[in-house]
Amino acid sequence: METIKINSEFASEMVCAIPYAYWLHEQDKLKKVITSKGMKPFYYFCDDVEEKFEYRTLDSNVSGMKHLPNEWVHHNSMAVLGKGYGDLTKKEQSDINGVLDYRQWSPPLYCEHYKTLDFDTLKPFVVINNNYNIEFGMDISKSLRFFDIKTLYELFNYLTEAGYNIVYKRPDNTEFTLDQNEVNTLNAGHSLNANVEGIGKISDYELTDYYDNVYLIDNIVYDREESYNETQLKLFSSAEGFITTNGGGGVLCSYFGKDVVIYVPHGKELRDSYLTKENSYINKLSDNNIHIVLDGGEQNNYDKIINKVKEVFNETN
Repeated sequence: METIKINSEFASEMVCAIPYAYWLHEQDKLKKVITSKGMKPFYYFCDDVEEKFEYRTLDSNVSGMKHLPNEWVHHNSMAVLGKGYGDLTKKEQSDINGVLDYRQWSPPLYCEHYKTLDFDTLKPFVVINNNYNIEFGMDISKSLRFFDIKTLYELFNYLTEAGYNIVYKRPDNTEFTLDQNEVNTLNAGHSLNANVEGIGKISDYELTDYYDNVYLIDNIVYDREESYNETQLKLFSSAEGFITTNGGGGVLCSYFGKDVVIYVPHGKELRDSYLTKENSYINKLSDNNIHIVLDGGEQNNYDKIINKVKEVFNETN
């Protein structure tokens, strides 16, 4: 029987630790999981979950990642090809980007387990998963992995006019256990806002108040007698689909077997065919339908994500 101890960043836990834990569960080999505060709902299949860690770490040497079959989220070239990434040809690198060792890897069925009628009155609804954090210790002005106010305005308008309700999520870094980048963002007091003509300075949260059918996930959680993550998993199980940035939130959205539009403005996910191969982990998390929007320029080209959303989420009947 095995105990998993993990306090890595959220994406790594979702991709590498949880599918291994579920595989162990299926083999009757999982004894216990020791994880970060708030993570118990993600390990619903384990009877002994200790929420121990107050902070996540980006250091794989102390996060517990070294004890998993897949020690890194972006590939496992050594297990799959028998060579380190730097020793691979360009074609081999392209073939291995986003590919893990799946011999001890089985994603849990969140959509099935957390299926509920609680949110039927919201249907059909699309989840917009946003992000606004310091990246890699750089100044917040260098961050590209977010939807700005103007883009949110255009997405809200299009989707609501097409007949969808919207659940909007952008963590303000008080909801759950944080990694170093999130701690730095919180301590610096950064928030997502813009000056809007005729209104003045407005945040993304305040923008949702201008729509009758755009719902802030924090308000939904507040009205329920359960944890943030349990509510989130139930909501996501009921969603029509997702619009998200890459990273941990994008990974979570890919667990539910729905349409997922993933906007990738930076990160290793920009590597050749990382997210588009059938054997990339993102496509193996569930029976999902992933739509990738790559935007590797020095500035965001949000027209790409807006056009893809219009292509994927047509008018409801």
